[in-house]
Order: sequence, then structure tokens, then C-alpha cells
Amino acid sequence: MIKDLLRKQRIETPSWAYGNSGTRFKVFAQQGVPRDPYEKIADAAQVHRFTGVAPTVALHIPWDKVSSYADLARHAAELGVGIGAINSNVFQDDDYKLGSVTHPDPAVRAKALAHLLECVDIMDETGSDTLKLWFSDGTNYPGQDDIRARQDRLAEALSAVYERLGEGQRFLLEYKLFEPAFYVTDVPDWGTAYAHCMRLGPKAEVVVDTGHHAPGTNIEFIVAFLLREGKLGGFDFNSRFYADDDLMVGAADPFQLFRIMFEVIGGGGYTERTAFMLDQCHNIEPKIPGQIRSVMNVQEATAKALLVDRDALAAAQREGDVLGANAVLMDAYNTDVRPLLAELREEMGLAPDPMAAYAGSGYFEKIAADRVGGNQAGWGA
Repeated sequence: MIKDLLRKQRIETPSWAYGNSGTRFKVFAQQGVPRDPYEKIADAAQVHRFTGVAPTVALHIPWDKVSSYADLARHAAELGVGIGAINSNVFQDDDYKLGSVTHPDPAVRAKALAHLLECVDIMDETGSDTLKLWFSDGTNYPGQDDIRARQDRLAEALSAVYERLGEGQRFLLEYKLFEPAFYVTDVPDWGTAYAHCMRLGPKAEVVVDTGHHAPGTNIEFIVAFLLREGKLGGFDFNSRFYADDDLMVGAADPFQLFRIMFEVIGGGGYTERTAFMLDQCHNIEPKIPGQIRSVMNVQEATAKALLVDRDALAAAQREGDVLGANAVLMDAYNTDVRPLLAELREEMGLAPDPMAAYAGSGYFEKIAADRVGGNQAGWGA
């Protein structure tokens, strides 16, 4: 039963994880980094090849802009993967210094909205059913702009995108506590995102980025609440020590990842409808192995969450047995599920250790030799 559920797991990797990335001080170049979206997808296909549970790749526009998105989708299919969520970008142009869809200038707002609608066009071309929206919009100083007016502008833009969505399409609204706006961020938390999505209807859902919260935030409560309301659209999985660190998921707090997956499974969110996406930048570690390790971390947390004896837990909760209920949860978390997952991979025709299998495949040596010359893709390119 547990193996059957794990076999059905789907984890989406982001195209931008395969390009050069760094901090605001320095972007660090690595050997073999993709030079275009086609090569990014080729690398993502390697993650799926060795894990068996990463069949889609998220695109970021215009970082992944190509002349034919239908051709890019065909390329992905030939490599055994598909195009996942389309991520918009209304935070890099100079025009967006004071905001995009919430900017006080109607011309800038029109430009931003045109890009969002372009992303829906790309969904149509690639067969993607999910648009992911994140806005860096906000203000740095009190009095800089009217807070309520900015919410009105945001609602107007979201409504226009919602109306453009086709049958079977949806958008996921992301939130972020701060950065780059430091006084007011226009979508700072799950409640703001939830309120806008509730007003719009079933095609608008909330995405939870695990790095976008204040220290000490109980993310699993947010997950449980959104599931209860039918508004959890998916995750951007990463890990943080201080803020939006974008480290490998499970690196800082694997117990938190387990608790999140426990709520996902208990709340009925372990379905194809919930988008389990990675959103990470591998600044100092190699790209493809970083994604493989991240997928494995999610698998391990999921396997442990599936091992929880729900009947014993419910009984302890009914009896008010605080320590007994906690022990049921901890027994599952403390179980070493690596042998189970290795066995599952062998049953799927995969190597039991994806990291070792990739290292021995020769793929890195090939791309390091082949991808010389030209402009390597990077964060923002």
C-alpha cells in the first residue's frame, strides 16, 4: 500500500535550478551548465531518469523564452518529461521598480498584465495547466503609496488573468513575507493570497513556498487550513535558515518537511491536483545532483508520513493521551525509510541509489565537454 502511494508521487523540478546562480554579490559559474531552455530540460530529464518521480519541468518566462513553445514541449516529450507550471516574471524590468500590477502608473500595470496573459498563451502552447504568480510588488516607506488602492489594482489584474484561463487551467498565487519590498509587500502572507483566491473562484489557489514565512511560523497549520478550505494548490519546496534562502528542501529542518507531508496526506492533498514543485538555487553544489537529492528528501519525508499509524494516533487523541499521540508521530519519523525506497526503486527498474547511479552515468562528463562556448544560462537569463 505504501509502496503504491510512493510509486505515484510526482515532484516537479524548476528549469532555473539547472542554470548558474548565486547571491546578490556573485553568480557562480559551473561546468556543463545549460545554455538554453532545451538543455535545461535535458538536465531535468536526468533527474526523472534516476528518481522515476520527477516527470515535469516548470518554466520561467522570459528566462525560458523560445521561438516555439510547442517545439520545446515536443523536445521535452522526446526526453520522457513534460512541461509543468509556467512561472511569470514581473519583477526584473526597470519599469517595475515601484511595482507591476499594483504600480500607480496604469501603463506599467497594462504592461505587467500583458505579460501574465502571454504566460497563459504559453500554457496553451505547451499543454500546461498551471500558471504560477509571484509579485515582488510593495513599498519601502510609509506613505509611499495607498495600501488599499494597491490591493484594488492587484484584484483587478488577478480577475483579468482568471477570466483568461481556459478549461482545466488554474493559477497558483504565491506569497512572500518581505523582499524586495520591506515596508509593505502586496501579497505578504497566506491570508492575503487566500482572500484574493476565494473571491475569484475554483481556478485560483494558493501555493506555499516553504521559505516565505517569518521565523517560527507553523507552516503545517497553513497547509491544514488551506486543505480544509480546498485552496491548497501546491508547494514551492525549499529550505531556509534565516529568510528566503532557497536551499535544498529538508536541509535545514527535515522534521518540518515530515510534518508538512503528514498534514498533506491526512488532509487529502496527496493527489495529482496538488503541485509538489521544487524552487531552489544550487549556488555552490552541482545542479543535477542537488535536484536529485532534493527529490529524495521529499520522498523520504513522504514515506515517513505514510508510515504514521493513523488509527493509533486517533485513539490517543480521543483519549487525550498527549505523550502517546506524539510517540505515534515520532515512531514514524524516526523510521529509516531508505531501505524501503531503495527496494521500491529496484521494483521500478531503477538503481537503488539515484545519486550514485547519476555519478556513474557519465552524463556530467559529457555535458562538461559538450557545453563549452556560448552564453551559459543563469538566474534571470
